[in-house]
Amino acid sequence: MLGAQRQELLLTRLRADGRLVAKDLAVELGLSEDSIRRDLRELAAAGLCQRVYGGALPVSPAVADLTTRGGVAADSKRRVAERAARLVTPGCTAVLDGGTTALALARALPADLEATVVTHSPAVAAALLDHPRIDLHVIGGRVFKHSGVACGAAAVEAVAGLSADVFLLGVTGVHPDAGLTTGDSDEAAMKRALARRAADTYVLASAEKLGTASAFTVLPLQDVAGIVTDGTDPGDRTLRALREQGVTLLP
Repeated sequence: MLGAQRQELLLTRLRADGRLVAKDLAVELGLSEDSIRRDLRELAAAGLCQRVYGGALPVSPAVADLTTRGGVAADSKRRVAERAARLVTPGCTAVLDGGTTALALARALPADLEATVVTHSPAVAAALLDHPRIDLHVIGGRVFKHSGVACGAAAVEAVAGLSADVFLLGVTGVHPDAGLTTGDSDEAAMKRALARRAADTYVLASAEKLGTASAFTVLPLQDVAGIVTDGTDPGDRTLRALREQGVTLLP
């Protein structure tokens, strides 16, 4: 079997099974593990999979640039945003993450909502300027332009005195094995810092993020109160696996 044929087979299996285990594939195909790992390295370099220990997972399309992500799964993001908006209750202090789903969430908040909102996203903050009863706080720092959020040491230090009721967390990947992931290490650290300052953390998981993974772990699944998703198919492999792990899903 030619290398291109093997790689196409690996991608087909990845789409069907949601994960690849190099050792098992080597036995099944009668190849060395080194050959499988080499194929996975090449596929990962082409952005077609996310390598993990022992194999690979589907790569998240949510690691694209901010402008491109705005056009991905827009209807799913809107539905997730409308459901998540109910978690921002009157009188609460809520932290909104950055990204396109968080921006949709900001736009979904009622115009007369009275609450305190903290964000490290200039775009999210701008979307809330016309909410007269929201007390808006913006966390500053170096702006990571790929996601349009402040992160880095100064931003992490700025959240030290924060105490919030809820954090609405954006990630690029939600996978039963890899947990909650994103594509940048500094951004992952910022998300963890915000999660530590909130009583409850809920994940904003539009359809394109489910069953995929990125390079950097944000949090394990057991560290969040729930995942907001518009997924309702009881036979969906990822949703079923999440439920089996005791993860609360808010469709």
